[in-house]
Amino acid sequence: MPVRIVRWSGLIATAVTLGALTAHVLELPNKFTLDGPLWLAVQQQLYRGWGLFIGPCEVAAVLCSWALAFLVRQNRAVFRPTLLAAFFLTGALVVFFILNAPVNAAFAAWTPATLPPDWPDYRLRWEMGHALSFVLVLPAFIALLRSLFLEAINRALQASSRS
Repeated sequence: MPVRIVRWSGLIATAVTLGALTAHVLELPNKFTLDGPLWLAVQQQLYRGWGLFIGPCEVAAVLCSWALAFLVRQNRAVFRPTLLAAFFLTGALVVFFILNAPVNAAFAAWTPATLPPDWPDYRLRWEMGHALSFVLVLPAFIALLRSLFLEAINRALQASSRS
């Protein structure tokens, strides 16, 4: 039972994280066409509150994937994709703290009048951080699904061998 709870909690947390990152990636080309004041308004208004919901999901995805890797460590076929997911999700969280968090902190205090001349560098860093995280979280989600399917196949094979 603990494996199921941890697995599904992790899958849901990873899916929420992936959904947010997918939105960022889909918005990316259009956001590069915005001028500074409009880009700043979008950043400060559109994403208000995302961190309060998405942030805990990102952390939960990482914690659940590592916990799940520990719980399934005896089943090598299930362990491998779970461990891979844990590394990818951890990498995505590291990317957030290196690339995105400093930009979030910087533009939180900006106004259109105080927008620095190098604001496009901040925008690029923020957008690329989310794009890189997407590239890490998508295969993590797929790996978690693979581990779920492999475990289900193992259970089915064990049940059929008993009957």
